[in-house]
Amino acid sequence: MRKPMVLAAAALLCAGCAQTSHTNPASTETPATASAPVSLSAGSGPQAPGGTVPPTMGIAWDQASKDRAVDVAERAMADFARPLVGEQQWANDLARWLTPQATADYSAVDPTNIPANRVTGPATLTIDETNGFGVTAAVPTNAGTYSLQLLRTDKDAPWKVNRLAPPTS
Repeated sequence: MRKPMVLAAAALLCAGCAQTSHTNPASTETPATASAPVSLSAGSGPQAPGGTVPPTMGIAWDQASKDRAVDVAERAMADFARPLVGEQQWANDLARWLTPQATADYSAVDPTNIPANRVTGPATLTIDETNGFGVTAAVPTNAGTYSLQLLRTDKDAPWKVNRLAPPTS
């Protein structure tokens, strides 16, 4: 039974690789031509002239944005690192800092499984100056440094935590 299956598989593989020939020597198809130039932006200028990336993706970084991100990271981590709080209260307190997706993701977490129970220092940010919509914050705890991904939808929108990653070591 095994040998016929191997032979059938080999035959199918060979048939798929074989070139096909057209029996119609005079094809009546004409090559397609573009009806308008492609890759042009408004005003018929090229997209990303010179192949450069815009300086920011819509939101420039300023000190107030950085300060708000640090504050949210520290407060979110303080609410996260409470393993002795009841599940319902823990989830409700943490949800105010989370994106809708993170709220759903963390709703089933049992806080008793969280090894950290306090923040031990200030958050530090890793900023991509070309992206004002997101930032990564490192928040030290008594169980190691957590990495938090924060997102915002607008310059004046609040920062929300999208992910809390435990220490790697």
